[in-house]
Amino acid sequence: MSLPHAILTALLEKPSSGLELTRRFDRSIGYFWSSTHQQIYRELGRLEQAGRIRALPTAAPARGQKKEYEVLPAGREELAAWVALPEDPRPVRDPLLLRMRAAAVIGTNGLDAELRRHLALHERQLAEYQEIENRDFAPPPTTGEGRLRHLVLRGGIDLETFWIGWLTRAIADLDAA
Repeated sequence: MSLPHAILTALLEKPSSGLELTRRFDRSIGYFWSSTHQQIYRELGRLEQAGRIRALPTAAPARGQKKEYEVLPAGREELAAWVALPEDPRPVRDPLLLRMRAAAVIGTNGLDAELRRHLALHERQLAEYQEIENRDFAPPPTTGEGRLRHLVLRGGIDLETFWIGWLTRAIADLDAA
């Protein structure tokens, strides 16, 4: 996945200003594709220059007025082509897993606290995802678009559930040793 495609997706969902996009990334898209505000603004410029988006005309142009962007046909075509591309899963690169491998060699001093900290973080993230699901997807959506958005959220819920289960077992195994 790439930032231009995440921005095109967000703008197709709703034309937005750069500031609105950064807020939406903080609240939703950022859960699975994070980006800084500076990266978003830079990419908006690139997408506009490439003819994939345009700033909507304003009634009375004023200095410092925020631009609201919409996706042009070339942007929609780019996004559709990208959606259809095959892409292999990425290998897991998690520093916690590497720390555990290192602990097998040098000892587990401090590892228990780090595992418990990660467990708490995943529990909080799961609770946040479940709150979003209860707020935004009850009852479950019946349209294709709503179902796909819900599936993305369910993917996050399932990943957090996996990590909570795995960390709980890892802590129990360390405690038993």
